[in-house]
Amino acid sequence: MEMPQRKPNRIKEYDYSQEGSYFVTICTQDRKKMLSRISVGTPLPGCPEKPWDDSGHPGTGVPTTELLWHGKVADKYIRQMDAFYDHLSVDKFVIMPDHIHLLITIHGHPGRGVPTKRTSEIARFVGTFKRFCNKKYGENIWQGRYYDHVIRNQQDYNEIWEYIENNPRKWMITR
Repeated sequence: MEMPQRKPNRIKEYDYSQEGSYFVTICTQDRKKMLSRISVGTPLPGCPEKPWDDSGHPGTGVPTTELLWHGKVADKYIRQMDAFYDHLSVDKFVIMPDHIHLLITIHGHPGRGVPTKRTSEIARFVGTFKRFCNKKYGENIWQGRYYDHVIRNQQDYNEIWEYIENNPRKWMITR
């Protein structure tokens, strides 16, 4: 049986090693919820205990992310990436139950020649991250692919920052 042809999810002819910011999402295999648990913190007396009220509006319960073992390992390696990549920084990230969102900035070009889609700095970062995690896990828990978005301007950067910041709240409301 012939496998369906996947649509490319990268911008054709774009150098994913060039200076700039990127929004990256890495998912667990089969979207298994093994990285974290999202729960609502203790509300103030007299306030609703749900993160939203019956009308669907946000309540006062503050969602918190409790990292599970796999998530703690992922957190450790995300935080260490600056040591491995002197020209790359993780500006913001959140570890959700079945995926991770990262806002990554490349500061200058590493000068390794013309990168292909597989050898770009973003692909290297994701590959190194997954490899380090999988070695510690003793198994592969990640989907083979990942999602990325090239940040185009400051407004786009700010919107992605807010999206990452609010993702645990959104998770509680939609689950």
